[in-house]
Amino acid sequence: MHDIISALKALADPTRLRVIVLLVQVPDGVCVCELVDALRLPQYQVSRHLSLLRAARLVEGRRRGTWVFYRLRSGLPRAVTRVLRAIGAAGSDGPAAEDRQRLHRRLRLRQDGVCVVGYVPDHPFREIIPVRPLPVSKGATHHAPSTHP
Repeated sequence: MHDIISALKALADPTRLRVIVLLVQVPDGVCVCELVDALRLPQYQVSRHLSLLRAARLVEGRRRGTWVFYRLRSGLPRAVTRVLRAIGAAGSDGPAAEDRQRLHRRLRLRQDGVCVVGYVPDHPFREIIPVRPLPVSKGATHHAPSTHP
């Protein structure tokens, strides 16, 4: 019973659920940088969620050269495995489906089944979203931030 309670506590976060949906799809494991691209989240955030899932003993990581590959932990209690598989099956529409599509596109970049791309900090992992200027109320003055040191 303790295993199920611990698992459910760890899964009480939308991002961690998204991670589980993806890990269910790739039993051999997924590199952190592949998850970054699939989830479109910063590397530190993905790593933090993986750390919490690891602490709950839901996932395990194994190092291959420079990269750490995460997968569902082997030897999970049967009830926990059923919960995780149900989560994976339920994540087939909306944002979860988009995560899956991005992950499968990213997995095609592997060579011999191993991530070789890594995380490139200079390359944005999100689309550029145009920002509209905020409306300025009448009588208010708007000062643009200075670009000079």
